[in-house]
Amino acid sequence: MLKYFLSGLVFVGGMTSLALEMCASRLLGAYFGTSLFIWGNLIGLILLYLMVGYFLGGRIADRYPHTQVLCMITAVAAISIIIIPFVCQSILTWSVTGLEQVSVGIFLGSLIGTMLLFAIPVILLGLVSPFAVRLVTNDVKKSGRVSGSLYAISTIGSILGAFLPVLWLIPTFGVRRTILIFGVVLLAASLWGLLPKRQRFSLFLPAPALVILLIGALLIQMGPLKEIPNLIHEQESYYNYIQVTQQPDGTRQLILNEGQAIHSVYNPKSQALLTGWYWDYFLAAPYFNQGFKPDQLKRVGIIGLAGGTVARQFSQVYNNVQIDGAEIDPAIVNIGRQYFNMNEPNLHIYAQDGRTFLAASQHKYDVVAIDAFQQPYIPFQFTTREFFQQVHDHLSPTGVVALNTGHTSHDYRLVQAFVNTLSTVFPSVYVFNVPGTINTEIMATMQPTSIDTFRANLSQFSATTTLGQLATEVLPVATRGRVDGGIVFTDDKAPIEQITDQLLLNYILQP
Repeated sequence: MLKYFLSGLVFVGGMTSLALEMCASRLLGAYFGTSLFIWGNLIGLILLYLMVGYFLGGRIADRYPHTQVLCMITAVAAISIIIIPFVCQSILTWSVTGLEQVSVGIFLGSLIGTMLLFAIPVILLGLVSPFAVRLVTNDVKKSGRVSGSLYAISTIGSILGAFLPVLWLIPTFGVRRTILIFGVVLLAASLWGLLPKRQRFSLFLPAPALVILLIGALLIQMGPLKEIPNLIHEQESYYNYIQVTQQPDGTRQLILNEGQAIHSVYNPKSQALLTGWYWDYFLAAPYFNQGFKPDQLKRVGIIGLAGGTVARQFSQVYNNVQIDGAEIDPAIVNIGRQYFNMNEPNLHIYAQDGRTFLAASQHKYDVVAIDAFQQPYIPFQFTTREFFQQVHDHLSPTGVVALNTGHTSHDYRLVQAFVNTLSTVFPSVYVFNVPGTINTEIMATMQPTSIDTFRANLSQFSATTTLGQLATEVLPVATRGRVDGGIVFTDDKAPIEQITDQLLLNYILQP
């Protein structure tokens, strides 16, 4: 009977350790994003903690080979897990303050502090398998079979711990309640070993305790994951931590994950169409074509629809245009409809990856607008020569592709890499550095075009019209992109994360 209970504890321990890693990534993503730097720290430190746990587990088991000691260790691990949701917000809020102040010490210190939240429980969980092997092994001739079986059981638990939070618990209950649930389950699995021996194999205490604690974990009021001014809605989806804020003037903003970028805006009280931000620039894309008139724009594809700011602008400026919008997160689509009036009858929404959407599309587009970010990165599959060739094949003969990327005051490497890459597919490439921001809009045309044609087409509109106001935004910053012989992104090699990380580091270190 002891073997079966220990196997159950090993299973729960393996499940909890992987679940903690998945939850830790979600906690970090809501404050720091999901960069390779963050993932590297997370995976590396989790493995370090497990290594320490394995090492200590064997030594402690040899010295104190008692079931009660193992269950005491897992009970302490469970309590430390249950504490995490109640202390993480203070550390993570401190991290946001450090990032806003561009303080390297606070930024890195808070990241390390966040990792340390998981040090105690993961180290203690690392003790479980070697400790259980020591307790179950009575015959050295069977030690290989016993240890293999227990580690297999632990791995099966880890597999469940990887999928259960992602596919069900986090989207349903949120990341902090998910942590609580696993802490409660681990605590209940530990109780049997803490009971007197004559009651040890009775489920009378652990089963009711598990039910009561789970109910408590689900009913406890947690509040928002982040303290955000003017927050009117938050939720966790399969892909993002989604926040909607409403400013005093009524403007709603869609914020994702760490909150360092605004992905859509909408003001139900305002009739103004232009935002003054980079979204406006997409509207100018067709005017590189000689003699272009607004009624010539028939179909637009948007990759990275978000809350529909670009789709709404195209719908109002170009009355008869059909729009296909790809947004990978269905929850964002629902938020767009509920809070950002993304209900245009000409908008056809595809809740799928943008590259998959484009590959399956049977349409030709006059404009393809790319505004997809897994902050702070553009997903690499939307940066490569092969992808832009796919875009090229879905553009009309006078089509234009437009994308949003970024720079710092002195570092334009990412912009230049896009110019180099687009120039391998399109004959003309143009760059627009949006004033007062770190955004750069890049456009490339199917036909050889010129800045002079662009200026002539937009200059015909009165300054009192939307397109006339757009002209005053985009014309002063329109320049032709120049190839410098540098990096070209391909499906095989697209170091978008590395370049973006270097940009971020340079931004942090700049006076």
